[in-house]
Amino acid sequence: MISFVGAGPGAADLLTFRAADRLVRADVVLWAGSLVSPTVLEHCRDGVELLDTKAMTLEDVTATFAARPDARIVRLHSGDPAWYSAIGEQIAWCLAHDRPFEVVPGVSSVSAAAAALGTELTVPGISQTVVLTRLARRTAKSLGPGDDLAAHAAQGGLLALFLSAGDPERLQEVLLGSGSAFTAATPAAIVHRASWPDEQLVRTTLGSLAAELTQRGITMSALVLVGEALRPGPDACVDRSHVYDPAFATRFRDAVT
Repeated sequence: MISFVGAGPGAADLLTFRAADRLVRADVVLWAGSLVSPTVLEHCRDGVELLDTKAMTLEDVTATFAARPDARIVRLHSGDPAWYSAIGEQIAWCLAHDRPFEVVPGVSSVSAAAAALGTELTVPGISQTVVLTRLARRTAKSLGPGDDLAAHAAQGGLLALFLSAGDPERLQEVLLGSGSAFTAATPAAIVHRASWPDEQLVRTTLGSLAAELTQRGITMSALVLVGEALRPGPDACVDRSHVYDPAFATRFRDAVT
């Protein structure tokens, strides 16, 4: 069995129980050493074969799979494997070679960033939409026809931007381009290495985003959040949630007027 496991954003205690179980049982662990905290490997048993994938190609990884047909293999990815993990091509290999596999979800850096900021990203009356996206850079060919960051900015909501801190001026320019729903005063946040011991939280505005990233030298391992839902303060919520509003009936509760 090949288990594609989400290692979470960094802290070893943010692994799921299932992820920890797969690590305990694994014969081989391929882990992204440049992205996954080594403390996560403390869940592994003695004698496990550890392979750091930071210098490996897809062919190197799948050759490891092929050479160990009976092994319990964990392919350990940072965050949640659903986002920017490149598991799709590895799953395609498994399907082509009749290798059983599973995907074990992990805590996303988006969740860890929101927790670190002490905020909810879907605030009633402000925004109920979160878009996970990125700025087109060196791997622009990976973007599909609907992946236009300017179009997402025109819709507003809350943008969670992966893999985008390395080009701060262009990022800010696109987000403030013609037709954008955002302005220079729109709240923004930078969460660098969420949940790691050296985590950095920067609350700023979109107009100051590029300067903050440049001044702090943050180019990778950072999530950039932009949107009105980030505005801090006790009066930030425009409307209370219907879920606990006594005037709102649910299948479990009558409305109180």
